[in-house]
Amino acid sequence: MSRNSNNIPLFEGVDRVAVILYLLLVLSGLTCITSVSFEDATITDFFSFSHFHIKQASWACIAMVTALCILLMDSRFYHMYAYYAYAVGVLLITGTIILPEALAPTLNGAKAWYSFGSFVVQPVEFTKITVALAVARLMSNYNYSIKKLGDLVHVGFIILLPLIIIILQNDTGSGIVLCSFIFVLYREGLNKWICIPAILVAALFIFSFLFTPLFLLMILVLIFTFSNAMMIGQWKAHIIFLAAIALCSFSLFGISTVFWDEPLSGYASLAITVIAAAVLAVIFAFRKNISAIFLSVGLFIGSMLFVPTADKIFESVLQPHQKLRILSFLGIMSDPRGADYNVNQAKIAIGSGGLFGKGFLQGTQIKYGFVPERHTDFIFCTVGEEWGFLGTFTILTLFACLILRLMKMGERQEEPFGRIYCYCVAAILLFHVLVNVGMTVGLMPVMGIPLPFMSYGGSSLIAFTILLFIAIRLDASTRHFALNKI
Repeated sequence: MSRNSNNIPLFEGVDRVAVILYLLLVLSGLTCITSVSFEDATITDFFSFSHFHIKQASWACIAMVTALCILLMDSRFYHMYAYYAYAVGVLLITGTIILPEALAPTLNGAKAWYSFGSFVVQPVEFTKITVALAVARLMSNYNYSIKKLGDLVHVGFIILLPLIIIILQNDTGSGIVLCSFIFVLYREGLNKWICIPAILVAALFIFSFLFTPLFLLMILVLIFTFSNAMMIGQWKAHIIFLAAIALCSFSLFGISTVFWDEPLSGYASLAITVIAAAVLAVIFAFRKNISAIFLSVGLFIGSMLFVPTADKIFESVLQPHQKLRILSFLGIMSDPRGADYNVNQAKIAIGSGGLFGKGFLQGTQIKYGFVPERHTDFIFCTVGEEWGFLGTFTILTLFACLILRLMKMGERQEEPFGRIYCYCVAAILLFHVLVNVGMTVGLMPVMGIPLPFMSYGGSSLIAFTILLFIAIRLDASTRHFALNKI
């Protein structure tokens, strides 16, 4: 049978397990939204379109039709038009910034929406799909190698361009989702040492609020010195190196205090000494041909330069409410009636559910509106309060099974495009679930990221449906030809 034939029955080769998991999650979300919105509804107007559960049911029907349309399309379509879809996605999110408020209003502090009367659309949800398609298309090219610097820069540009635009929309939480593609790059052979700078930046950004620049610089010196010692040995020499840095920095600080009108601070003294030591280390590595030191010194210099700029990034990039959430999460400030309110009420709601939950429509924290955004970002609270520990465990198990299923679908793809795309979908879903559930239980700062297939919203539900069913369609073609191979 021809490999390029796509005249196959609609459901032949379709992964029924993935479809069932999807339907169960959508049904669970609709049940939770019904419980949330029923407080305002009576039996007589239960089916009124003014209520969240009826709107979500309508979006669910549209999503189902969309899924069927995706299954009917030629699987080659997604490969052929991936770049065009990416360009459209970038234009859509760019339009929200440049268009007037009448067409692209500012909602919740973010200019990330299109408004058509009472109907609003968040294009970033669909941009995730186009980025995943573009990444899969680029990395599936015959000559592509992630180990080549030029190819790595190319895929980095595809990911970072929409990320920067989304940050300019003041929708940082949605933009961070694109960072999940680092898992895909790692799966495709990205050098693990390249992941270290990203981890360092995230860690330094957090620790910069907890410790002084001097203390952070001292910690960086210790980390990089001992890491070099582990890579190349010579522990005695590295201990002497640390002692020399300490002696020189103290001496420089003392000299500036005694002889200069404006003495150096402790941080400046240590920074000057460390920079001089780094130059000597590079010279030593060049003469001894020790390449590991070059990487270590480069990471160290970058980290040292990043520490003083963390505050500036914090002040210029993040919105006031986002700053408060981060500071509250780190324990630097406490605001029970403000930044901490959502998380505190969410934890009360989940904790009150116990083992079996209070039952459908019986959640008091949810019913009486103590939990804000309980039908969108904090929909998981409804699961915890009304369904209890067993309910939350079941929902998380469904998500875990779906993500693992996507990874299995990716591994059985015969073409790199399908494999990479399936892993992109798995990474996006995993990131959404971890962040949404994490912020609900207080393990992560609040970012305004929906729970896939369950949070209220047409843009989110349809976008996640398209994202998932493209993967199912690609997998169906692979399975069909595998089953009918002669």
